[in-house]
Amino acid sequence: MKKTAVVTAGTGGIGLETALGLAGAGFAVMVIGRDPGRGAEAVERINATRPEHPARFLAADLASLDQVRALARTIADGHAASGEPLTVLVNNVGAMFAERQDRNGVEASFVVNHLSPYLLTELLLPTLTAGVPSRIVNVTSGAVTVAKRVFDEVEPPGGYYGFHWYGRAKLANLAYTLDLADRLDGTGVSVFAADPGGAATGMTNGTMTDPKIVSPALRLLWPLVRRTFERSTSGPASAAARSSIVAATDETLTGRTGLVIGAQAHPVAPHRAAADPRVAEAVRRLSERNAPLFPA
Repeated sequence: MKKTAVVTAGTGGIGLETALGLAGAGFAVMVIGRDPGRGAEAVERINATRPEHPARFLAADLASLDQVRALARTIADGHAASGEPLTVLVNNVGAMFAERQDRNGVEASFVVNHLSPYLLTELLLPTLTAGVPSRIVNVTSGAVTVAKRVFDEVEPPGGYYGFHWYGRAKLANLAYTLDLADRLDGTGVSVFAADPGGAATGMTNGTMTDPKIVSPALRLLWPLVRRTFERSTSGPASAAARSSIVAATDETLTGRTGLVIGAQAHPVAPHRAAADPRVAEAVRRLSERNAPLFPA
């Protein structure tokens, strides 16, 4: 039976390289992105490799939770009509902002990096469960190590620093990923986090050159911090996609769940805070409050 995979933010960078890898592994790949023009280019590039199944594109702005809900309905309805299983969901979407932004009153980094993949995953769980064995791959980041670990509200008190807020949203998503793995253990749906390490992408080439993204203490060391960022984001997106591709396809992971696949494409220990059940519970409450599955 045909294997299918959905890759969010799949029209460029790590997402496109992930989609190319999954297509090469025999998946029928659906890439998700905002821009139909870039979507068409991505599909053309994937299909130029002569995959076993042609790639497709669906347009959705993943910073809009309403569009995430509509996307989930479209995907679920399509699989229900075709009878084809949804085999893999790769939540690759990510964004960092130098200045604070919001989406419908909620801080944008938390929306894009956590609430959006959380909501899409939860809404597609029935489809993924119907297609077992299946896998969920959530892309994480080393930035979780600089994150505040309090999740009573979307934003902790204090000033806005994009890199730290990005890391906090990714920490929330990593805690959710490990918690979801526990929830789904034994169902046939495996859940993994994939850390791409660093890569030169549209996000890292722009935002990470702005000292405003770090706290005042780190700004005092900005030349050193910037060089560290430059070194850690100099690699090719194709190498950074390896962890997601391995998490989605490696047969040695069959029957396993709740693993973090590191930048060297093998399991690594998760960040300690992400495995804290108190953090997971706080993230769960915050997610349900700000991204309800069935809004009023």
